[in-house]
Amino acid sequence: MQGVAGDERHLTIVEHLEELRRVLLISGIAWIVCTIVAFIFHSAIFEFLLHPLTSVLSKTNNHITSTAIFTQPTEGLTIPIKISAIAGIIGALPVVLWQVWSFVSPGLRPVERKFVGPFIASAFVLFGAGAAFAYFVMPIGLNFLATFLGNSAVYLPDINSYLSFLLLLIIAFGVTFELPVVIILLGVLGIVSSRMLRRKRKGIWVAIIAGALIVTPGADPYTPTALFIPLILFFEASILILDKVVKR
Repeated sequence: MQGVAGDERHLTIVEHLEELRRVLLISGIAWIVCTIVAFIFHSAIFEFLLHPLTSVLSKTNNHITSTAIFTQPTEGLTIPIKISAIAGIIGALPVVLWQVWSFVSPGLRPVERKFVGPFIASAFVLFGAGAAFAYFVMPIGLNFLATFLGNSAVYLPDINSYLSFLLLLIIAFGVTFELPVVIILLGVLGIVSSRMLRRKRKGIWVAIIAGALIVTPGADPYTPTALFIPLILFFEASILILDKVVKR
């Protein structure tokens, strides 16, 4: 009997490993397919990513270049490949999340499954909203930084530096926009309460403002302001949502 039980346990582990291999395989294939598609349309993706920069350069007195430059011959190929790989991750993310959910959900209790799905969907939507918001507010801060020296110097935007700056900004906004998910999750787990958050509101506001100043890559005053205002609104909305979730 012990041998049978051991065989059943071993079979269960093997089945889990096979399921995990299937999840990784499908996710990898989705990433490769999306990367190839992104590379085919890399010119359109590049034009989209460079739009905040070109819109700034068109309004400044910079007559030397109207777009980003690259200084290494190989960057003409390596940069599109990097951008396509990142775009492939973004494009394959729904498939990856679906595969992860199919792998994890059978082991969850019904009450856990009821909460995990909305949390994952909310996190995905909020990150996308933060990334989109960063893209649209970037020209404001970039214009300040590019013209701060006036006629004393000319801004020649290196494409690698610009894309790194854009990526950092998108990650900063996307991650910090997860604040409501974190607060509600902590509330569901009983770690925080709406009453406690209201009592510590002023300190949390100060922490949000300080965090926005730290995580934004630029030194301009506009970008952190554009970040901490929605975060404060998210914080206040999270308190109201937490009241309803705890009661329910």
